[in-house]
Amino acid sequence: MNSMPPIADLDLRRASLCQLLHWLAVGRVQPQALADAYQQAIERLNPELNAYVDQRSGLLQEQAHMADRRRRDGVIGRLDGIPLALKDNFDMAGWPTRAGLPGRNKPARDDAHVVARLRASGAVLVGKTNMDEGALGATTNNPHFGATHNPHRHGYTAGGSSGGAAAAVAAGLAVAAVGSDSLGSIRIPASYCGVYALKPTHGEISARGLVPAARRLDAVGLLARSADDLTVLLQVLAGYDADDARSRRRRVAFALPDWEPGNLRTGLLPDLAAVGVQSEVIEVFEAALAKLPHALGDRRTVDFADWDFARTRRAGLLLMEAEMLGTFAADLANGEPPVSAGFRGMLGYAATKSAADYAVADRVLDAAALKMRRLFAQVDVLVLPTTPQGAFPLDGPVPDSQADLTSFASLAGCPAVSLPMGMLPSGLPIGLQLVGARGSDLRLLELASVCAATLDVDPVYPVLA
Repeated sequence: MNSMPPIADLDLRRASLCQLLHWLAVGRVQPQALADAYQQAIERLNPELNAYVDQRSGLLQEQAHMADRRRRDGVIGRLDGIPLALKDNFDMAGWPTRAGLPGRNKPARDDAHVVARLRASGAVLVGKTNMDEGALGATTNNPHFGATHNPHRHGYTAGGSSGGAAAAVAAGLAVAAVGSDSLGSIRIPASYCGVYALKPTHGEISARGLVPAARRLDAVGLLARSADDLTVLLQVLAGYDADDARSRRRRVAFALPDWEPGNLRTGLLPDLAAVGVQSEVIEVFEAALAKLPHALGDRRTVDFADWDFARTRRAGLLLMEAEMLGTFAADLANGEPPVSAGFRGMLGYAATKSAADYAVADRVLDAAALKMRRLFAQVDVLVLPTTPQGAFPLDGPVPDSQADLTSFASLAGCPAVSLPMGMLPSGLPIGLQLVGARGSDLRLLELASVCAATLDVDPVYPVLA
C-alpha cells in the first residue's frame, strides 16, 4: 500500500499531464479522486468562467470508475484516467455538436476520430467547451452561450475560437484539451490564456467528425500546460484515417527531434511593428529572445516583404466563410432559434463573392506552400509572437489583426507551437510562436520544451484557485 500523503486537489489541478500520469502509475492518486477534484472545481468556477457549455457529472464519474477498474486489472491505455476537455465542434456520440449555434441539438450518432482515439486511450472526457459561433471568430464571446472569460482577468477575452478549451486548461478545469485551428483558433487563445498549443502538420490528425470551417485549413489542435504534454497527445492522436479525405498514410514523415540548438538556423521577421505587433508585445518578445541565445542558435532575418499578413489572413477567412455557407445552410435557413446578425453578415459577405473571387483566395494557399518551401530552405524554424496583442476587454473593440501572425502556418499547412513567453505590463500573458516545415512537429515540441525551461515564465496553474 502507498504510504505517501494524499495530494491536495489544488496540486492535482495544477499538475501537468505527464506528472499526473506518473502519480497515477505509482498509485499516488486514483482516477476517481482525480475526476472528483476536477468536477468540484468545475461546479465552483465554471459559472463565472463559462468555459464549458455541456458538462455532465454523472458521465464523468462513470468514466472515472471504469478507469479505476482498468488500473486494478492492470490493462490500461496511454491516457487512462486523465480528464480532458473537448471543443464543441467535435462529434461525441450521444452529445449534441452545437458548434456554437443554439439550434444544433441533435445528439451525434458516432464519435469523431479523435474522440474514438481518446476513449481507446482511457481518457476521461470531461465535457464540451465554449467557442465562437460556427468557429468564425477569435474572442469566444458567443451571443447564444455567453462569453468565456480569461482566467487571468474577468471581463477579458480568452481568445478563440477555442477559447473555452484554453480557459479550462489554464484554470485547472481540464488537464488538457482538444480543439480546432483553421487560422489560429488554438494558438490565439493559448497566447491570451498563457498555455501551450500545437497546430500539427495539416492532415496529421484526422479531422473526421469535426464540423468543418474550411477543410483545406482545418486542423485538430491541442492545448496543455506543458510542451511535453502536447507530445504525448500528438502521439496518441496522430495517424492515418482511411475515412478522412485529407488524411494520407505518412504523407510527411515526422522528423526526429534531433536539432542541435546551438546550430539551429532561426528566422526572425525584420520589423514586427511594421506588421502591426504592439510595442509592449515586441518588448516581451525581445526580452525572451535575449534569454535564448543558445536555444535559438544562428539567427537570421528572413524576407517577408512579399507576404501581406493582413491580406492573406483575409483570403483564408473568405475560404472559411464560403465553405460555411454550405456547412451551416440549414442553420441560416431556420429562423428559430436564429443565428446572430454578425454571423449571418459574415457568411452573407461570402455569398456576394464570385467563384473567381474564391479561386483567387484559394491560390493564396499555393503561394503559402511555396513561401514555406523557400523559407525553410534558409532556416529551420520561424520565431515570432503568437499574437500581435494580448487579451482585451470583452466589451471593447475587437482588433482585426488577431490571426495575422498565426494564419501563415495554417495556409501553408505546416506545424506551429505556441508557448508562454512572459507577461505584458497589463499582467496578462502573451505567447511565443515556433513555426516549422511540414513534418517537424516533434522537433518544434522539443524546441518549445527547451525554450520553456530557459524562459521559466509559465503562469501558475490553475489561474483560478
